[in-house]
Amino acid sequence: MQRHKLTQRIIIAVLFFALAICGITIRLSSRARERFPVRGVDVSSYQGYIDWDEIEESDIDFAFIKATEGSTFRDKMFRDNIENIADTGIATGAYHFMSFESSGEAQAENFISAVDADKITLPPVIDLELYGKYNDKPPSAAYVRGILDVMVERLHEEYGVYPIIYTNRRAYSLYVSGEYRDCDIWLCDLVKEPALPDGREWTFWQYSHTEILPGYDGEEEHIDMNIFNGSRAEFRRYIKRK
Repeated sequence: MQRHKLTQRIIIAVLFFALAICGITIRLSSRARERFPVRGVDVSSYQGYIDWDEIEESDIDFAFIKATEGSTFRDKMFRDNIENIADTGIATGAYHFMSFESSGEAQAENFISAVDADKITLPPVIDLELYGKYNDKPPSAAYVRGILDVMVERLHEEYGVYPIIYTNRRAYSLYVSGEYRDCDIWLCDLVKEPALPDGREWTFWQYSHTEILPGYDGEEEHIDMNIFNGSRAEFRRYIKRK
């Protein structure tokens, strides 16, 4: 009986915590829409087939689409996504999930071979975050920057613009803070508006992993939401840089 009551208390506590997190996300979403008019999504094959016309009707201005990962992986929906989004007014970017297990050169070439420069209107993106076993034992800054340095320069050479670095607070502090000043920052923070430790401004902010929009049918019912740090006029100028 005591064990049963303890279990009930644990379940109730977890439910309250989940509701609190949802409340934070809802407030952030509302505030983001008021303060930052330019909204976007990021997607991968987990969203399945995407009707980009329907996504655009949800007042979505930009989208980052997963293209590649590591030195060989290609997202199975990237080709369909990049072709189908072309008929919309959505500004389009492509991202690469960076691996700690292959060279920067091999990873850059994987991305370049998958993403034609004329198919994207936003700078290419390098997704830098800890994953798997590296969450407990992060690689050294020197090791990670050895991969990232090569990728940044190779993508800059190929696309004529420095890549955006997508990251979170932990990885930013470990590997990016004070470095890569030519790269814009796209920061994931699901709790509060980003404030980078080195005083740098963020360009994109991923503020939610739990939005649901009409227009896709994949195994993942949620879609990531993002905002641009600026006005619509500033966003139009940002696109023209590329």
